[in-house]
Amino acid sequence: MDMSDVSFEQYYEDVLRFLRGLSRDEHLAEELTQETFYHAMKSIHSFRGDSDLRVWLCSIAKNLFFTYKDKQQRISLGETFEDYENEEKMFVQIIADKEMALQIHKILHDLKEPYKEIFSLRIFGELSFKQIAELFHKSEHWACVTYHRAKEMIRKELQI
Repeated sequence: MDMSDVSFEQYYEDVLRFLRGLSRDEHLAEELTQETFYHAMKSIHSFRGDSDLRVWLCSIAKNLFFTYKDKQQRISLGETFEDYENEEKMFVQIIADKEMALQIHKILHDLKEPYKEIFSLRIFGELSFKQIAELFHKSEHWACVTYHRAKEMIRKELQI
């Protein structure tokens, strides 16, 4: 399907309403709706057209919601806050190495916003996800997800 044929705006409210019903959380529904359209735009070429575009979008939304719920359950069952804290300490130690720090700053310089700023605020500014969320007028979940995506982008570039 050609992207120029698709106007996602007409489906936004439907997907948002669908996710509100699933999650019972306004902020989560908004974030997952944005994520849904991001995924849809990346994979529009795989949309075969055998169903309504709205159904396809809601299917993506549902999968994202269940992925989110599974991750939350894993965190509460196995991964602890300590695991995340240890991972951040590792990043801080890597940055303490001046040569590695320069490499990270070069990668960070090329990162797109908001990833660049979120990572900097979290690592260099030592702000909590709550504080970052307040700065951006977003949820803590958004700040956390954005930070972890930035970290993965940097890790991928460093190949660690």
